[in-house]
Amino acid sequence: MINTINQKPNGFTLIELMIVVAIIGILAAIAYPSYQRYIIKTKRTDMMSEMHNIAAEIQSRKLAQGSFANVVTTDLTGNYPRQGTALYTVAAAPSPLTNTWTITAEPKSSTQMNGDGNLTLNYQGVKCRIVNSVSTCGTGDDWNN
Repeated sequence: MINTINQKPNGFTLIELMIVVAIIGILAAIAYPSYQRYIIKTKRTDMMSEMHNIAAEIQSRKLAQGSFANVVTTDLTGNYPRQGTALYTVAAAPSPLTNTWTITAEPKSSTQMNGDGNLTLNYQGVKCRIVNSVSTCGTGDDWNN
């Protein structure tokens, strides 16, 4: 005869499993938005890096041609990144009369970057992020907050 009174139960009860599932759900609900903000910030940083590459190319062409008057930037503008899903539309505006330029990256409306704000970089190295008419500018990382 088997003594069932002193026998220890094996496994977990349904209540214990439901508590674990609830805890995992709460942690996921907190972590996922943070992860999404991190991804958007990373893509914004990648675009600003690409804008620095475009700026270097503009300066290189200016040095090769002697002035901004003959600098062609049409091949530097368009959709970025060039590989994969385009997230930004880039425009470059060199001014041949004043030796100044500004590069602007506008998020494409159908991407996750929509609503993240426009990015600009000018000839002085000032980087700006403009969200809802509020500009955050600087030469450091102020624009990426």
